[in-house]
Amino acid sequence: MKLGVNIDHAATLRQARKGTEPDPVHAAVLCELAGADGITVHLRGDRRHIQDRDVELLKRTIATRLNVEMAATTEMMERAAAIQPWQVTLVPERPNEVTTEGGLDVVLNQAQLTQASARLASHGIRVSLFVDPNLNTVRAAHKAGVQAVEINTNAYAVARTEAERAAALKAIDEAVRMGSKLGLGVLAGHALTYRNVGPIAAMELVEELNIGHAIVARALFVGLQQAVAEMKALLK
Repeated sequence: MKLGVNIDHAATLRQARKGTEPDPVHAAVLCELAGADGITVHLRGDRRHIQDRDVELLKRTIATRLNVEMAATTEMMERAAAIQPWQVTLVPERPNEVTTEGGLDVVLNQAQLTQASARLASHGIRVSLFVDPNLNTVRAAHKAGVQAVEINTNAYAVARTEAERAAALKAIDEAVRMGSKLGLGVLAGHALTYRNVGPIAAMELVEELNIGHAIVARALFVGLQQAVAEMKALLK
């Protein structure tokens, strides 16, 4: 199972002072040296953390795969076409949210997402949709013509009882199996930590986990390379 490291929060720390440090591009290089299989960033419409400059430099600098999360807006489609990352993950985006609050409503936005997917694919960009673990949603993603889905693991991560956790894991497992059956690449992520990643990492049909906040938080105490290496070891 591959590990994609989301480095948004390196940029969050930089933007707190509107300065130049820490540079998320430097963070990406350290993550790769520690064994990360890819780098993920979220280019938001409000540019609250990752900036256009970061994505452009990452595309030219990193040796692994660049995955850019973004909303399916005209502005972002133009940025993706110009930068041409390895993958674009389309995500829902609300102005005042602290982090992404849920998966895309693919059924409701089928036409828009199909159009966005076709446009990105025409530039040779792999397209993934961030979706909740719902079978109808995964089927709709397949119909939209994307190459992959990333299953939202938040409900599992925040579950307060064993029953809730078991139900969330079952939903994720079913969604993963459905995505794989339809020929989609299946990724997963959101709110995963060193403590809860085990059961998700055990799902053999999941090709990659995207994890950010937990790794950057751990890095404050042990350093970024050690934090990435520890997570990578858990996936093995």
